[in-house]
Amino acid sequence: MKRSLALSLVFVLFSAGACPAETGVSPAPAWPDPDRIPHGEMRFSPPKPERVVLENGLTVYYLEDRELPLVQVSFIVGAGAVFEPDGKAGLAELTGDAMRTGGAGKLAGDLVDEQLEYLAASISVAIGMEYGTGSLSVLKKDLGRAFAIFADILRRPAFEEAKIEQVKNLKIEELRRVFDKPQRLAFREYRRALYAGNPRGRLPEIKTIEAIGREDVAGFHRAHFFPRNLRIAVTGDLSKQETLELVGAHFGDWEDEGDFGSVPLPRAQEQSPIVYYEKKAPQSTVIIGTIGPGKENPDFYPFTVLDHILGSGGFRSRIFQEVRSNRGLAYSAGSFYEGRQGYGTFGAYAMTKTESTGQVLSLMQGILKDVREARVPAQDVHLAKRSLVNSYIFSFTSSHMIAFQHMALEFQGLPVKFLTEYPAKIDAVTREDVLKAAEKYLDPERRTVFVLGDEGKFDEPLKSFGTVKRVK
Repeated sequence: MKRSLALSLVFVLFSAGACPAETGVSPAPAWPDPDRIPHGEMRFSPPKPERVVLENGLTVYYLEDRELPLVQVSFIVGAGAVFEPDGKAGLAELTGDAMRTGGAGKLAGDLVDEQLEYLAASISVAIGMEYGTGSLSVLKKDLGRAFAIFADILRRPAFEEAKIEQVKNLKIEELRRVFDKPQRLAFREYRRALYAGNPRGRLPEIKTIEAIGREDVAGFHRAHFFPRNLRIAVTGDLSKQETLELVGAHFGDWEDEGDFGSVPLPRAQEQSPIVYYEKKAPQSTVIIGTIGPGKENPDFYPFTVLDHILGSGGFRSRIFQEVRSNRGLAYSAGSFYEGRQGYGTFGAYAMTKTESTGQVLSLMQGILKDVREARVPAQDVHLAKRSLVNSYIFSFTSSHMIAFQHMALEFQGLPVKFLTEYPAKIDAVTREDVLKAAEKYLDPERRTVFVLGDEGKFDEPLKSFGTVKRVK
């Protein structure tokens, strides 16, 4: 039996290798290269949420979705760490945490948790560097009670002293533990170096967290949470009339008191020294970054393509291929770019063993130099554009994602057409556009180079790459 099976397999293998003429089977048709198939004008038309502004200035976005008996609500507010007073770094984050945990309206913090658990609802609040966001997710039948709690959290947070102390202690413990996580520590300190001299470069420390009291938290909330500074998106199993009645009942009488804050935009560091943070660890983290174009800048599109080619494009990207795949010098390598309002941030990074730190730094600098010297094949540009356009649809996989995108867009001061024009504008980027962006924004004299590791074990001293600034 076994011998018969073996002979059958051999027959199949040899038959599979026979040419079409021998078997009488017609050859497979020669399909055209999909990349060369002409296509018409690119059109992208996701559903557009309705936009309503209440009399007090609160902007509401609504998009109906009857697929499930669920309602999702999100907000975005112009409150962030950039508005923190001197000596109180970390106040914005603590305010967001205390809003969620410290009670709302007449409910104590623990009762808020109990009621949300009973309703199978979830509410989140988080305040980051430049803005805050939050959300509510609940079954349609429980929307009334859950939305009332959500509104109280935004308008009337209780800020219980005990809960504030609790979130402070958690943050202090997090800051103590960050030194045990070299990669996280590296990106934290890189931010300080990149934004040196700008409010975005202020980072929370244990002493600044300890200096924050309840009045600081309540004052930050009063200063930044007011109708014109807030936008709300509502999607799900409810009508436009139901939405406006619900939002109006809980936010319509909210008085619009507050001033919009402003902070200077960051600028690329001129002739900055290499910033070295000593950390006794078996691996080093190397980051090279700069300030790039904002979303409103026409350069946003070619720079997005450039970043994809350099490192955010995964296995095909230059940094991943050269540093990890070809040379095996890093277990993590790539780049990132985020266009913000008025500016953008770009960084190329690699985590490598201590003994190859100098080699990796030299290699990364060489890759950035190559793209500035026009060493970018047209095929790389084509593949990057195709990947970016094809993946764009995943930013719109739900009605709530669509509504949130529109809300965030207006918050950033961008026109609604930005969303629908993005694929075509990426597709229109040329190789020459990418080279101009590289020349303009990847100037070696306007970069921030950051290295975290144990210099005593580096294969090359950092001073061989330029002036070194040691920080701790």
